[in-house]
Amino acid sequence: MSHSAEDEIALFLRRLKWVVLGAAGLWVTWLLAPILTPFVAALMLGWLGDPLVDRLEASGRSRNTAVILVFVLMSLLIALALLILVPMIQRQITTLIAALPQGQEWLLGTAIPWLEQKSGVQIMAWLAPEKLFDWIRSHWQQAGGAATTLFGYVSRSGFAMVTWVVNLALLPILTYYFLRDWDKLVERVASLIPRNHIETVSRLARESNDVLGAFIRGQIVVMIALGVVYAAGLSLVGLNLGLLIGLVAGLISFIPYLGATTGVVLAVLAALVQSQGFDLKLLALIGAVFTIGQLLESYVLTPRIVGDKIGLHPVAVIFAVMAGGQLFGFLGMLLALPAAAVINVLLRYAHQRYRQSELYAGQQPEPVIVLDRRADVPAEAPAVLKDVESK
Repeated sequence: MSHSAEDEIALFLRRLKWVVLGAAGLWVTWLLAPILTPFVAALMLGWLGDPLVDRLEASGRSRNTAVILVFVLMSLLIALALLILVPMIQRQITTLIAALPQGQEWLLGTAIPWLEQKSGVQIMAWLAPEKLFDWIRSHWQQAGGAATTLFGYVSRSGFAMVTWVVNLALLPILTYYFLRDWDKLVERVASLIPRNHIETVSRLARESNDVLGAFIRGQIVVMIALGVVYAAGLSLVGLNLGLLIGLVAGLISFIPYLGATTGVVLAVLAALVQSQGFDLKLLALIGAVFTIGQLLESYVLTPRIVGDKIGLHPVAVIFAVMAGGQLFGFLGMLLALPAAAVINVLLRYAHQRYRQSELYAGQQPEPVIVLDRRADVPAEAPAVLKDVESK
């Protein structure tokens, strides 16, 4: 066996080892996903706050002082947001509860008769109490199974609520420690990288950090701006639940078009219930609000704040969020876009390496030297090949 073949086998085994380690890491992450959420959220907050800590430290303050100042600033911003938003959302929820009887009346008195007239299906007959009781009696076993499932879900939900409370309590503690020890964590990770790859890994890490910083910080600003625009616009046009719907649409606008689509559907339903029918003026104003919001996002906010540094197609963003949620739950959705941005950087690097590889360029044959019988001078192979092809 030649030496080159042995080298290729050794290289394959090394790559296989890293693939196995990566798969094992993903499996462990999947197992620990329920308890990793506060750690990942605190890690992201620490990463977001570290540049400001470094600036304060460069101005002459100690690391601990800079960390405390940034931590207090972040805490005050979160507390201020809660003080402003919680009473507003509480009023909107009260309005929603008060509108439920009106919505029920509109649904049973207007919407369902209109659907029956258009579709020819007797929907109201299935909503009659006797029909419901007959259906429950005929499906009592399934109903019992559903009740058992519901009880189990409620029990799990109670445990999940306790877990959420614990996670919220851990979040500020973990964030403080990540802020304080961020530089040490980076140094320790860098010390584990093989020395012959340190330059490449450092360059990819800096590029990933730039992409993530531009995208996440910018996307947070875009989400807040769209939430304010939607909430203020819907409230100004006279939609009672405009504030709540606008905030929801703004918060989920990190998924392309999902925020606007969800906001339009919820706003139209709220307008139909509020006006007890089709109020064309209100519906047109709602459409105008979301149109202005989308134009503002597409031509002002995203180009100026986020830019095209992340380089992800909207379809890729939607797939990343859905895949992350399917594989790792809420943790996966939290990590979907950062992971997609880093993977995009790695794919660009892999594409550059592929364009420079022998697989892409092919083996360049050495020029064949032949003797010209008439002139006894060498001629290049392409000329000979051309002459042969012409014959």
